[in-house]
Order: sequence, then C-alpha cells, then structure tokens
Amino acid sequence: MSHLVVVALGGNAILKANQTGNFEEQLANVYETSGPIVSLLRQGYQVVVTHGNGPQVGNILIQNEEASKVVPAMPLDVCGAESQGLIGYMIQQALGNELKRAGLDRPVVSLVTQVLVDPADPAFQKPTKPIGPFYTEKRAQRLMAERGFKMVEDAGRGWRRVVASPEPMAIVEGPAIKALVAAGALVVASGGGGIPVVARDGRLEGVEAVIDKDLAAMRLAADLDAETLLILTDVQGVAVNYGKPNQEFLKALTPAEGRAYMAEGHFKSGSMKPKVEAALRFVESSSDGRRRAVIGSLDQAALAAKGQAGTLVRA
Repeated sequence: MSHLVVVALGGNAILKANQTGNFEEQLANVYETSGPIVSLLRQGYQVVVTHGNGPQVGNILIQNEEASKVVPAMPLDVCGAESQGLIGYMIQQALGNELKRAGLDRPVVSLVTQVLVDPADPAFQKPTKPIGPFYTEKRAQRLMAERGFKMVEDAGRGWRRVVASPEPMAIVEGPAIKALVAAGALVVASGGGGIPVVARDGRLEGVEAVIDKDLAAMRLAADLDAETLLILTDVQGVAVNYGKPNQEFLKALTPAEGRAYMAEGHFKSGSMKPKVEAALRFVESSSDGRRRAVIGSLDQAALAAKGQAGTLVRA
C-alpha cells in the first residue's frame, strides 16, 4: 500500500463563519475542500477523510427540540449518526464528481462509524462538553427533571446541555475501512468524532456522549497504521504567543517541545489545543518513529502532506 494519509477536516471546511448553514452553502464549501484532497490523490497518496460535525449536529438537536411535540426526539448517538450521513453524502458526492473530472478512477465510500469508549471512563461522571441550543432556566430545569439532562448556565447566555467526552479506544469499523482502502477506495469515516459506543455483555450500545473529533482522528490514523495524520484548519499552522506582538508560527515540533508549550498554556482548549494533543499522541504512538503529523491550512494541503507547509510534528 502506498503512503496512507488520514485527512482531518475542520468545521470551516463544511460551514464557514457568518453563513446560514443551508445545504447549498455547505455543499459549495465541500466542493472547495475536494480540490486539495484530489491533489493528494494525484500525488499518489492513499487517503482516508474524517471531519467535524459541530454545527450540523447542533442544528439536528435544535430540530429535535422544536419538533419534540410532533415526533419523538432521537438520542444523541442517533443524532451523531444522522450528521455523519448528511456530511458523508456531501463529501462523497463532491469528491466523486471532482475525481471523475480529474480523470481519476477511484470509488468514494462514506461509512457510518462507531468508536468504542470505556463505560468506566471518568468523563461520564463529569460531563463537560456543551452541545445544542441555549435554553431558559425554566426550560433547562424541566429538561433535567423530565429527561435527565445535565445542564449548566453558560456565561450569562442561557443554559446549555453538557455531555461526557470520553477517550476513543478503538474504531469499531477499522477492519472494514482497511479492506476498503486496500481495494482502492477513498473512505470518509469517523465523522464528528464517531458514534460513541460501549461493549456490554458482548453487545455494542450507543451512549450519550461526544468524542473529541481530533482525538478520534488520531485513533483512526493509529488503528489504520497511517504514516501521516494531516489536520487541516483555517490557520497556517501552530503558533506560540498567538494573537500577541511576539506571535510565532512553528515550522516543526517534537513531542517534547509540544508538551512543554502546552504546559506553558500556549494553546486554547477550544481551538488549537486538541489538535496539538492529537498530533503529539499520534507521533508518540509510533514504535519506529515512522509516524508524523502536520497541522496546517486547507489550501496548502498538498504541501503540508510533504512537510513543506504547516507545522510538522515528528519524533
């Protein structure tokens, strides 16, 4: 098999700031995203794509709430599956069309993906991940009483549901993804962090949780034994002193350097920190030093895959 790259697309690849989020906007964004991915395939890389789903699953949860008096609301794991399906549909259609236009004969498959988590993960005892819409305190109290939700007040903006964010242990459909890649398919998998499931009495069951999408991308890349984890976002790379006069973008990082910068508080939890953590873990998981990660901008994906743009993380 040729060099395998797992491409992790940030939310900006599907829904940009200040957009309404209608289907036409999102599909147009996905078509823009397809170009850099097709460039990777032209260069001979094998590619697996994963993606975020924050805005989409948030909208599904709002639809759940608004329609709850007409049709039953679906649990969070089902909403995650819905978002995987709708985003996967857009990506596989756009990539299929762009591959055909480029003269590349490559099937594209989007796979609804389950990710195994530990039911004893401490995250289940302390939900921290905010999801969905804001509520009044009265509505929040009712949801806590009637549906058992954990709700918190969010900086004066209203009340919001919080759920557990457990560690991803394994990609359930990993063997199927490997077989599809070996057969020459471009696979879209583990969207939005994957659907969290636990194993009980030999059976898989969905749980109300949200797995960090960057850590899930790391787990996917490690389970597939990929050479490169390519995390694409809306900035050129990893920076220290971000937003300050002495801001500096880093061309390269070792795991030790990355851990030191994290300890100094250079990366924010809601933006760059999970990406750096995922990159460091992926490189640290390599027994032979072969694995590398790159964090860079979508429009420089082809150069980033070669380590010629973005921030290269390697031992």
